[in-house]
Parts: sequence; structure tokens; C-alpha cells
Amino acid sequence: MSIALGVDTGGTYTDAVLLRDEREVLASAKALTTRQDLAVGIGEAVRAVLAQADLAAEAVAMAALSTTLATNALVEGQGGRVALVLIGFGERDIAAHGLDVALKGDPVRVLAGGHGHDGAERAPLDLGALRDWAAAQDVSGFAVAAQFATRNPAHERAAAEVIRAATGRPVTCSHELSARLGGPKRALTALLNARLIGLTHRLILRAEAVLGEIGVTAPLMVVRGDGALMSAAQAQIAPIETILSGPAASLVGARWLTGAADAMVSDIGGTTTDIALLRGGRPAIDPQGARVGPWRTMVEAVAMRTHGLGGDSEVRPVLEGLRGGVTLGPRRVVPVSLMALQAPEVVHAALETQARAPLPGEHDGRFLRAVPGQEAGGLGSREAGLLDRVGDDVQPLGAVLRTRLDGAALERLVARGLVQVAGVTPTDAVHVLGRTAHWDADAAQLALDLMARRRSGGGERLAQDGAALAGMIVAEMTRATGLALLETAFAEDGWEGDSGALARHPLMAAGLAGHGGLLEMTARLAVPVVGLGASARCYYPAVAAWLGAEAALPDHGAVANAIGAVVGRVAMRRQGVVTSPAEGRFRVHLAAGPEDFGEAETAMVALERALSEAARAEAEAAGAQDISVRVARELRVAETDGREVFLEATVTAEASGRPRIAR
Repeated sequence: MSIALGVDTGGTYTDAVLLRDEREVLASAKALTTRQDLAVGIGEAVRAVLAQADLAAEAVAMAALSTTLATNALVEGQGGRVALVLIGFGERDIAAHGLDVALKGDPVRVLAGGHGHDGAERAPLDLGALRDWAAAQDVSGFAVAAQFATRNPAHERAAAEVIRAATGRPVTCSHELSARLGGPKRALTALLNARLIGLTHRLILRAEAVLGEIGVTAPLMVVRGDGALMSAAQAQIAPIETILSGPAASLVGARWLTGAADAMVSDIGGTTTDIALLRGGRPAIDPQGARVGPWRTMVEAVAMRTHGLGGDSEVRPVLEGLRGGVTLGPRRVVPVSLMALQAPEVVHAALETQARAPLPGEHDGRFLRAVPGQEAGGLGSREAGLLDRVGDDVQPLGAVLRTRLDGAALERLVARGLVQVAGVTPTDAVHVLGRTAHWDADAAQLALDLMARRRSGGGERLAQDGAALAGMIVAEMTRATGLALLETAFAEDGWEGDSGALARHPLMAAGLAGHGGLLEMTARLAVPVVGLGASARCYYPAVAAWLGAEAALPDHGAVANAIGAVVGRVAMRRQGVVTSPAEGRFRVHLAAGPEDFGEAETAMVALERALSEAARAEAEAAGAQDISVRVARELRVAETDGREVFLEATVTAEASGRPRIAR
């Protein structure tokens, strides 16, 4: 008998499960995710699940972690301050490809250098100028991207060595994350990876320490964005590969829990709703690279659509116009009901004081707290002063903000992950409606009563009372989730046009409502909706009914991510190309640099051997056993004068195996 421990750190909850022989769920438990130190919540969940199963920690033979940390950080615009080094690009490339938006004011340096499509050097690299510039940057890490680095990574490697020697900071090279062409997208992927390194490094080190304290000695594995497993050490180097880790694990878990071959899987967390398809029992890999929030990366991940819509999405009143309403997200805030559980005296006193005021206030029902243990370097004077005013305790928002400029400073502090905001969320609404009772329902009621007092442009109250407002919020959650599912369906079915616009088209709404008249219209979602997540049962029966679909809400669906973390396989893929820069010459683009051969078959065999060895070594380093290696070729040829001419070959090697079980 082997016991596997799966852990998932979501935006609100941290889940833990114990599986016996990958066949039976022995126990599952939840703890609140502790954003200031995720390992605290991990420890609480693991202790709880071991106690529930009456099992000694030493019995755990395998431990695996899936996490929404990287996904949420990118959606919310969080992460460390980093510097980007672009080699062989032009200054115009920064704005033309959206790198300026991704940088958010972080430093960037453009240097001459880089290589051509054939791997030959285009211009020498000025390492002296790079050394002096890098040493002057106050950043947590660096990203380096060179033109055609996948054809020859020499300049990226040289730049990385200089930066590490001058600063001691971690450096991400773009060629280490993807073997594909597309320099600007590789640069973006490297930049985002560098921004995530500090967050992921802290999480893994603390998680390993807490598991060690509990007595779990099995090495820690981490779920990648494609659902496969990697070692904790590998995740620390390439945290970008863990984006969509939680959603990928949920797909693996959904298949294991339901046995569904074809279904739309929707996993609602605190921050996001993640939607993907199971077809033939397998999740598809996004051929364009993982997209999270506004960013399209080169990370191999499940074909997943992530929406900034979750149980902890910020509820904002719509007060313009004659009729009021509410909108949800995309920013996550701490539910008032949860903040009241953690600071009851402050929250209840402030809510009651605000309720006695004759007129509603703009900041009613909203609170702030600083996130301890975060690096606060590089702050402006206004941000630093505001952070000092927040202090170490929970504060009503109105007591901290003094001017409109303070509001902008607060947004920057939130984006840096230095301050958390609490406010009304769908989670508070379902507390008011009695659909859940985990936290402080009285505080939720007070906060919704306060928001309901706000008035629209026509002078009418937003809602009659907090209960009526809660109904509006849940109705908007149902509508928004249904639209997200429809958008995915239109995109997957290959309809022309904007899938979001199609989902929101009046004809679509008429079809779902079963419109009757001169034209009769019906529409429905043709596959089951598998609802996962702690709050799925609060929303998904209504969502599925609105779409005319079957709702599948499996037992243990609230911990599907944690289950998926331990039933996956280790898989390492490596990809490379063979080009033909001249007739009779075939160039293999290896990690160590280009190498020429006289025959195409000889070149491809050499590349297959190198990639297979690299993939196998990484699978072994990840803790895989019983490894098998699969190699695939994709050739591009042309017909010229009646003969076939070799253009290019792409070779992919995948080494996979089961995680090694500790004895």
C-alpha cells in the first residue's frame, strides 16, 4: 500500500487529500490560504488531513503541490520588481509587442547583439556596459532575451553570467523556457518568469520546511501547467511553468473523479474561474501557449480560459444611469466575512459606525491590511507613507485614504502584493443567503446592507436591503459564469468572430430562454458542466440550468485540484530544430550552440539523441521512475524542379514516468 499526499493552494482555501494506491480518497481537509505565508495554510491543511485519516506523517510516500500562486499573481499584476535585458532588438519592439505594459515601469536595457535565423552572430555583445547597468538596478531578478536565442543561446548565456556575477540575483534566459521562435513573446515569458521567481521560491522553501516539521519526508513535486509533475527544484528555476498549475490539476482530478470523456470543466476559486474541455478523456494543450489575464506566453499548458471571476471577486456597485446594478472582478479582495473572522472587533465596530451615518460613504464596508514579510523596495514617498499609515493592523479604508492621490498609491501597493483590500464579494452574498456558513455572516449582512444604501443616478437605492443585493450579486455571478462557458464553447467550436460577443448576442440569450413567436429558437450547451471548487454547489446548479446543460458536481470536487496533483505523471519535453542554411549542409541547433552535418538524417538522429538524453535526465531529476522516451519529427519540405528539398525539421522528445515512491 502506498499513501500519496496532494496539496493545492488556492486563492482562498488550501486543500489537502490522502490517496491510497491512487484508487481511494482516504481523507480530505481544507484550511484558509494564508496569503502572507502560504506555508502556514499548507501546514494546517496537512495536519488536518493526517488527523482525519489517523495516519502518521512518515507513512506518506509521495507529496505533490498544485498552486494558483503564479496564475493569480499574473492576473492581479503582482510579483517582484525585475529588469529586462533585450539583445538584438530595437527600442520600438518594447512598445510594439506590449513589453512596456508588462514592465509596468520596471527597468529595461536594449543592447546590440543577437544572432540570425541561421545561428550566426549579427553583432558583438557589449558586456562591459551591461555589467555596470545591471549592478545599479534595485530589482529582485533579471530576464534576458536575445534575438534568435533558440538558434544560438550564446549571447543570453554570456549576459546571464555577467549579471549573476555583478548582482547575485537570479536570471531567466528566454531560450531555457521555450525552443520556439518569436523573440518578443519569449522576452515576455522570461520577464514574467523572473517576476515570479521570488514568490515561488518562498512558497516552495516554506512548504518543504513545514512538511518537514510535520514529519513528511517524501520529496515534494509540483504540478506544471500541462498537468504533468516536476520537482520542487525545477519549479523554483522555472516558476512560469506552474501557471495554470491549479487548473491543470483540476482537469486531471475531474477525469479521475467523474470518468467523463467529454465535458466542460469549470473550476471556481477565490480569484479566478478556469474553464477547459475534456475530449476523449484528455485535456488538450494550447498550441499558442498559455494565456493568463492579458498575457499570451510560450508556456506549454492545458488549453484553459482563465477569467477574473471567483468567490472573492470584488463587487462594485454600478451607480451611473437611472437603474443601478453590480459588476464583479477582475480584482480579488478579501471577503468582509473572512476579514471579520480574523479581526472581529475592528470590522464590526467600523461597520456599525458606518451604518449609523445618515448618508452612505464611498468607502463603507471596505478595509485594508498590510501583508507582512514582503519586500517593499523601490517605493515612492507617497506609497511608503501610505504603507506606514496602514501599519500592522486591519484598518477601515476611509481612515487611511486622505486624498485622491492616495487612491492611486494604494492601487500600486496592492499590485505589488504589499497591501490587501477587503470588501463585498460573492462569498459574502452566499453567506447572507444562507448557502454557506463558514465565516462571519453577520459582518457580511452589515456590509451588504451598507452597499445597498448607495443610490443610482435616478436617486433610487441600489437594493432594498442586503438580502436583495445578495440576490443581485449571485444572479450576476450566474450570468457571468454562464457567459464564460458560452465563450469557451464558441471558441472551441471554431465560430468566426469574437467568441465573447457571440456569447452575449441577443439571439443567444433568446435561444437559451426558449424564445417562441414567428421564430422559435432554442440553444443549450451540449456537454455536461463539471463544477469544481469549494463554492461550486452555491452557483453551478443555476449556471447549468441557465445553459440547459447537465450539472456534474462530484464528491470530493471541492478538492479536485489536490487529487489531480497526485494522480499525474512526470513528463519532460524538449524540442529542437534542424535547418539547412546551404545545400548539402544541415544545422542542428543545440543548447551548446549550432553544429553542422552533411546529411539530414544524420542531423536529425543527432538532435533526437541530444533531446532524448536531456529529457530523460530532467525526468530523472524530477523524481520519475520507469521512464519511457517518445520522439516525434515534423518535417517541412518543398518541391523544386521535381525533387523534394529539405527546409526544416522540428524534433520533440518526451520522457515520462510515474513519480518515485519513497520507501
